Amino acid sequence: MINVSQLSKQYNGTTVLNISDLYIPSGESFGLVGNNGAGKTTFFSLLLDLIEPTSGHILNKSVQVNTSEAWKPHTAAFLDESFLIGYLTAEEYFYFIGDLRKQNKADVDALLSKHEEFFNGEILNSKKYLRDLSKGNMKKVGIIATLIGKPEVIILDEPFANLDPTTVNRLKKIIKELADDPNVTILVSSHDLAHTVEVCNRIVALQKGQIVKDIQTSPETLKELEEFFAV
Repeated sequence: MINVSQLSKQYNGTTVLNISDLYIPSGESFGLVGNNGAGKTTFFSLLLDLIEPTSGHILNKSVQVNTSEAWKPHTAAFLDESFLIGYLTAEEYFYFIGDLRKQNKADVDALLSKHEEFFNGEILNSKKYLRDLSKGNMKKVGIIATLIGKPEVIILDEPFANLDPTTVNRLKKIIKELADDPNVTILVSSHDLAHTVEVCNRIVALQKGQIVKDIQTSPETLKELEEFFAV
């Protein structure tokens, strides 16, 4: 599904990401962990063609992301609130994304109804602009918007940050359900090792822009990662 080859990113001569080879197969729930500055967001930004690689490339379903837009119809992402449109209400934003993904209002309403518990009565029908929501509620909107149109690739950067414990548990349930779908490849980056290990069947750890661990999730994975990052 996703192929990374000889990928690097430099700023002012400093290499912030250097991944020679990485393959993420279709249907995998992929967790990306690492300290601040490890390169997690840089990798996702390259994957979404938000920045240009210094060298190498990424293929998403055999499409090179920085030379074609053919990957966009089957890919959805939420990195931060800059992905939202602040002067829209939540409903207006969901319907706007629905239009982009060729979903009618009834399709979008069905999805919103399914995730009503996740919203916890704080977002829909509030008549608030997205810019006036809390960071946690902005995140809820952005995450659910990625599900519109049933994309094959879903990318979430730090999805657990700024969420209360109840919402985190509800989000983990959503991600696990997505991970059970063989047609969905989900990529999650997080500082929270425990949450990431719980929802992903593969964990890649980055350090100074390079892959230092690539492991299939097992009962020992969390301890292994905690010991690695404790050094």
